[in-house]
Amino acid sequence: MRKTIVEILKNAGENFTSGESIAGKLGVSRTAVWKHIQKLRDNGYEIISNARRGYKLKDAPDLLLPGEIQIGLDTQIIGKEMHYEPSVDSTNRIAKALAYHGAAEGTIVVAEEQHSGKGRLERNFYSPRGKGIWFSVILRPNFLPHDAPKFTLMAAVAVAEAMKRFNLTAGIKWPNDIMFDNRKLVGILTEITAELAKITYMVIGIGINVNISREEFPEELQPIAASLSEMSGEEISRVQFFRALLEEFDKLYLTVSASGFAEVLKLWRDYNVTLGKNVRVISLSDGENFTGKAVDLNSDGALVVETESGRRAVYAGDVSIRI
Repeated sequence: MRKTIVEILKNAGENFTSGESIAGKLGVSRTAVWKHIQKLRDNGYEIISNARRGYKLKDAPDLLLPGEIQIGLDTQIIGKEMHYEPSVDSTNRIAKALAYHGAAEGTIVVAEEQHSGKGRLERNFYSPRGKGIWFSVILRPNFLPHDAPKFTLMAAVAVAEAMKRFNLTAGIKWPNDIMFDNRKLVGILTEITAELAKITYMVIGIGINVNISREEFPEELQPIAASLSEMSGEEISRVQFFRALLEEFDKLYLTVSASGFAEVLKLWRDYNVTLGKNVRVISLSDGENFTGKAVDLNSDGALVVETESGRRAVYAGDVSIRI
């Protein structure tokens, strides 16, 4: 109901809307409207009231509230159901619990901050309050478990496509790191629960450094982490970027569900900063460390590396570009 009130006030622009009019549209009393307005104010909405003219929205908070994100959200699957938390240990943990108990495909868990954000290879992901977008999405794709890594590539492409809307050019380092100035903007972690021939559910966690200055990062991260605001030279609305990302994610997921990963792999190649570069690889399958030239992405999403002893496909590993 509060989402609808916000939508009514936003549509009114600079005009006031009477409490009676809002109550009539919602089928509730004017007193109920007033109580919802007070709750919205508690959540950071600046709403002006006038005894004769009603209510006017002066400003909305840059909080990742479902009622704010879902206004005008143009998706078919992603973000129809959203769970918002001011502070959590990990959105992936909550999303996995929801998925286990039957949460609908496309359900989002989003937080203002994470205390124990999970990155790849068991690394922690720095997730400060109000400075980024930290969320997880639940998927139930009709694909085999060995296709799961390609969904990670899809998520990276979705972020890159959202950045394009803000005139920011992404570079993707295999498999899913979004880079700027050789520093990381975005982290993506995919976790699955599967049977032998079926993915039961999948949770993709995405952490985006939006408005973190270089000095705000912990000292050990300053040489390797960057943010969208640093890239653009100005602060970016988290609400607007998150809405754009959910729409791009939804679009790609519908494409993959209908016709496979060919389009995603094509777009990944367009954005990649790995192919054609000399790389060092630490293979997760056997721990082997080797170097070579990244030459291609195969149909399974694995990185093909040309080494002195021949071509090798890397399905899971830590890849660094040698400069």
